[in-house]
Amino acid sequence: METVANCPYLPPAPDRMSWRDLAAWREQQGPEFYAIALAYGQYLWRQGLSARALLAVDRGLYADLTGSEAILADWPLPYRAIGWLVANNPPGVFIGNPRVHYQHLADRVRGERAEQKKWRAWAAWAVVRQVAPDYSADPKHDVAEPTLEQIEDGLTQHGASGEVAVWQALIDEFRQSQTRT
Repeated sequence: METVANCPYLPPAPDRMSWRDLAAWREQQGPEFYAIALAYGQYLWRQGLSARALLAVDRGLYADLTGSEAILADWPLPYRAIGWLVANNPPGVFIGNPRVHYQHLADRVRGERAEQKKWRAWAAWAVVRQVAPDYSADPKHDVAEPTLEQIEDGLTQHGASGEVAVWQALIDEFRQSQTRT
């Protein structure tokens, strides 16, 4: 297998991990779970499993965090990691259609903290739209795609402290890079 660069926006991963590492935290999905989910995403990425890496990072995105956790200083909510994984997916490695993935997640999330998870999924969807605009929407999924302003409002109301700033800085970078090209 070709060597794949580590994602610089995910923590280093141990040499061996499995789904059991996440399952151990099923009842407590706070900062420790967040760290493991991101590391597992890195592990899967390094194994050439891009789609599964994205799913692991999603688990971290959905962790129950307030924004004040120390880990967020080193590893902010993974919007930048999601964009990097999609933009750097090696040719021929399956990643699916991340735009459709987040579109479906946002529209179908249920349960505890559903509004927060919905707006985080839409925020990730917006990141994917910026880094990989050629991915198409699911024409069979009738859903109103929000504007960036609506996503910002949703994160402001339901996100963690500082989350909007992390996401907005990334979106602003994308916008600036597009105006330079």
